[in-house]
Amino acid sequence: MSTPFRVDLDDLEFIFFEQLRAHERLAQFEPYRELDVDTYKATFAEAARMATTVLAPINRVGDREGCKLDGDGNVTTPTGYRAAWRQMAEGGWIAPSAPVELGGPGLPRCVTMAVNDMFDAASVAFMMYPGLTAAAGRMVRAFGPEATRDLVARRLFTGQWSGTMCLTESGAGSSVGDNRARATPTDEAGVYHLEGEKIFISGGDNDLVENIVHLVLARTPDSPAGTKGLSLFMVPKFMFDAQGKLGARNGAKVVGIEHKMGINGSATCTLALGAEAPCKGWLVGREREGIALMFNMMNEARIGVAGQGTAIAGAAYTYAVQYARDRVQGTKLTKRDSDAERVAITAHPDVRRMLMTLKVIAETTRAACIRMVYLHDIARNTTDEDERKRCENKQEILIPVLKAHCTDLGFEMAALAVQVYGGYGYLGEYPVEQLVRDAKIQSIYEGTNGIQALDLVGRKLRAQGGAVFMGWMADAQAELAAATAEGFATQADAIGKALAQLGASAMHLGKVAGGGNVDGAFVFAVPLLRTFGTIQLAFEALEQARVAKRAIASGRETPLLRGKLLNLDFYVNHILPQAIATAKTVQSGDESCLDPSLFA
Repeated sequence: MSTPFRVDLDDLEFIFFEQLRAHERLAQFEPYRELDVDTYKATFAEAARMATTVLAPINRVGDREGCKLDGDGNVTTPTGYRAAWRQMAEGGWIAPSAPVELGGPGLPRCVTMAVNDMFDAASVAFMMYPGLTAAAGRMVRAFGPEATRDLVARRLFTGQWSGTMCLTESGAGSSVGDNRARATPTDEAGVYHLEGEKIFISGGDNDLVENIVHLVLARTPDSPAGTKGLSLFMVPKFMFDAQGKLGARNGAKVVGIEHKMGINGSATCTLALGAEAPCKGWLVGREREGIALMFNMMNEARIGVAGQGTAIAGAAYTYAVQYARDRVQGTKLTKRDSDAERVAITAHPDVRRMLMTLKVIAETTRAACIRMVYLHDIARNTTDEDERKRCENKQEILIPVLKAHCTDLGFEMAALAVQVYGGYGYLGEYPVEQLVRDAKIQSIYEGTNGIQALDLVGRKLRAQGGAVFMGWMADAQAELAAATAEGFATQADAIGKALAQLGASAMHLGKVAGGGNVDGAFVFAVPLLRTFGTIQLAFEALEQARVAKRAIASGRETPLLRGKLLNLDFYVNHILPQAIATAKTVQSGDESCLDPSLFA
């Protein structure tokens, strides 16, 4: 029998209420003043119910059925998707952080991250549709054509319409500046005719909503080559009037859907613009601002994908630990009698090692992602300019680190869960083989993890003359000092040594690049990011252990709190040494892979 889906609501509430104490800080901001602990707990509980009873049941169905395309460019989603979308829309789950005046619940963004941790774990393929729709709604509301921005944003936020992000073109891939789609002005102010083709468009069409709004990058006449020549356009599937009433179909048509390794319930489409009929697009922002505007949506998507990796890791753990508790196989290693009692595989040391790895990664990545978005909530609402800058700087440096590290780990943890299951994990009757297939794309889309590493080394470490990174380092040192004072000297010392290696590695790459050897620096960008990510999660484990120790000292010992102390020891001894190893790789200076005689 397949393992049932469940969410780790206790850990999520520990992060939100005890580790971050987010409810207390958020209550100081006017938009969230009326939200108390009971409201947050009720929100999390209802989201857990939705994940378990609405989304999880369609996950395998979506994987097996996939999406279908008819001859008119219309996509049919898997069985159960339409009913799930209706329930999500009715409950305000399409865009939980959307403003109340535009039909949303108005919750903090970190609550959306926490909720989506459960939703993505239940069915990451389905969640592609609301995730992009909410992001498109925020983009339109901020920068869309003034006459229609509120109307369109409301329909997106409430799930009446859906949205997409259209960047990629055949042959261009991640090199967005190579895009060839054209936008020609019409006699109508702000309206253009678009021609070209976009590929890999998630949710490019669906039968969940009555209309779809594509946000498309294209090049206007006489624009320069590269990203600086790109503009952004709002391209609806169906035209609409000032009241939102739908009219004729626009010339944006899906001409193909990809048959993928995973996330098969998400329609990944090829979108033809102006091929069979005129395709009208409305300028978003100003001409040639497209890439700058799109970075708002891309950053949000990268944060969301980091959350997807975390959700996969969480699902991998909860599936694996349930299976291991019930799977009886073999005897204890100390029992050599063939007639000895057979035990659950949780009695075997190596299985326990794997389960502990899954547990620690799931819980630290979850904390890191919720923290990253919590920083955004503070920055967006605080009136303290210094605090705003500190939070923005921390979030900016964490976005590429967590997008890459959490998605790499999500895939690794899914594979590790298969290992816990053994041969059964490789079978489609059990859920973890789908996790592996669904997870792989996360390290590729929204900027491959190699691109995230280039962003970290090329931009984020150098931002403000290195002040952003040094600020992060200073905060980290302060955390270590506080942890040492609370009785965690051994663990803080180990983390401090890894932190020193990160600083040395960053300085080394700065010198290499500064000396003109750019390729010699960037070949080590991924190992540097891995070092950074491993250390960031060590700090999550450390902070959680400190919180747990204080709670236990107050007389409130629970298995969850005890587990946080054990998490830290396991992380420091089994996972943190990887940061030292990758730092040594960075500092090795080996450039053998750059030899021109290779790969010719």
